[in-house]
Amino acid sequence: MLETTGGLRLDRRGFLRVVGAAGAVAAAGGTAACSTGPRESGGSGGDQVIRIGYVSPETGPLAPFGEADQFVIGAVREHFTENPIQVGGRPYQVEIIKRDSQSDSGRAADVASDLILNNGIHLMLVSSTPDTSNPVSDQCESNGMPCVSTVTPWQPWFFGRGGQEGTRFNWTFNFFWGLEDVEAVFADMWEQVGTNKIVGVLWPNDADGLAWGDPTTGFPPAQAQRGYQIIDPGNYPNGTQDYSAQIAAFRDGAAEILLGVPIPPDFTEFWRQAAQQAYRPKIATVAKALLFPSSVEALGELGVNLGTEVWWSPSHPFISSLTGQTAAQLAEAYMRSTGKQWTQPIGFAHALFEVAAKAFSSVDRVDDRPGLAAAISQLRLDSVVGPLDWTRGPVPNVAKTPVVGGQWRTGTYSPFELVIVSNIQNPEIPIGGSVEPLAAG
Repeated sequence: MLETTGGLRLDRRGFLRVVGAAGAVAAAGGTAACSTGPRESGGSGGDQVIRIGYVSPETGPLAPFGEADQFVIGAVREHFTENPIQVGGRPYQVEIIKRDSQSDSGRAADVASDLILNNGIHLMLVSSTPDTSNPVSDQCESNGMPCVSTVTPWQPWFFGRGGQEGTRFNWTFNFFWGLEDVEAVFADMWEQVGTNKIVGVLWPNDADGLAWGDPTTGFPPAQAQRGYQIIDPGNYPNGTQDYSAQIAAFRDGAAEILLGVPIPPDFTEFWRQAAQQAYRPKIATVAKALLFPSSVEALGELGVNLGTEVWWSPSHPFISSLTGQTAAQLAEAYMRSTGKQWTQPIGFAHALFEVAAKAFSSVDRVDDRPGLAAAISQLRLDSVVGPLDWTRGPVPNVAKTPVVGGQWRTGTYSPFELVIVSNIQNPEIPIGGSVEPLAAG
C-alpha cells in the first residue's frame, strides 16, 4: 500500500493492474486516455503556476546519478522566479515537485502515479537509467501525462517499454545517445590500445544489461562485425557479492578488453576481486558504474585509466538556452556552490528544464496536455548538452545527444579527473589526451 501526500491510499498492485500495460498499448499506436487530474490551472482564471514533477534516484545504489539534482533544481527555481515562463502571453511561476525513486523501479512508479493523481502536475521530468525512467514513463503513458526523460539510452527506453519499429508513444519522450554511438566510441578506444580483440562482458540482469547484451540490437552483433569475440558468462543479479565465475571466464578466455554496464557498487566489488584473482585486462570501458568521481575514488590506485562514456563535461562546447551559461560555467557554478567535483548528470538535469520551458512557451494553456505533447514531438532546441531534435529520430519520441569516451587519470586538483580521449563521432568536443592501457597487474 502507498500512502500519498493527499491522504489517499492506493493499492499499488491493483493500480498497476489497471494501468500498467499502457506502455505496450501506446507503442502499438493506441490512443492514451488523457486524465486531467486535480489542481489543474492556467486555462482561464487559474493560479498561474506551472507544476513540474521530477523523479530521480537520490538514495540507493543509483544515488550518484541524482547527486546534482538539488543544485540544478535550486538554480532553475531562482531563474524561473526572475524569468517566469510565458504561456499564451501570460507569465507563469514554476513549482518543481521532486521525488526520490530510491533506486527502486516500483518506488519510481509509485511516486510518479502520486505526482500525476494527487499533485496536479502539468509535466513530468525523469532522469537516470531505465530503472527510473521506464516505470515513470509508463505511468505517464497510462495517464495521458506529457513526460520527458533523459540519462537513459534510447534502446532500453524505447524497446524496453514495448516500442517497435514504425510505432510511437503518445505522451512520453526521451533524449540521450544510443548504443550504436557508444559502441563506436568504445571500439575506437580499444583500437588505440591494440588487443587480441577478446571482450569479457559484465551484463547485469536489469534493463540496461539486457539491452546492452541483446543479441540482435545490443553490443554483440555490432562488435562482431568489427572482428571482436565476446565472452559472456551470463547476466547476474544486481547486488552480487562473488564474481569468481565471471573473473575465471575472462581470465581463462584471455579477455584483454573488459566491457560492462554495472551499477557503481557492483563494479567496485568486481574490480577489487579481479585484482585479487590476477585478472587485469589491457583496457576497461565500463558504462554507468564509472561515470562519477566518487565511484573511481573508492577504488584508489585501481581506478587509474579506467574508461567510460562521457556525455557531458565542462569541455562540451554547448550553451544553455535557459540561462545562457556555457557547459564550463554550469560546472563551475556547481563546484562553487557545493564544493564537490563536477559530475556528468548536471548538464542533463539542467537540459530537462530547458526542454520544459521551451515546450510550455509553445502552447496557449498549461493544462493543454495534447498540445504540450505535440510541441515536444516537434521540438528543436540548442541546449547545454547539445542540439536536440525530436523530428529526426532514430525512432519517434527520441532525440539523440553526443557521446565521447574518457579515462580517469590522477588529478591535479582532485584525486581523479576524467579526460576525454575519443571523439570519433563528435569532433566538435575537444579531446584532452590519448588512450592509455591499464597498468599490468
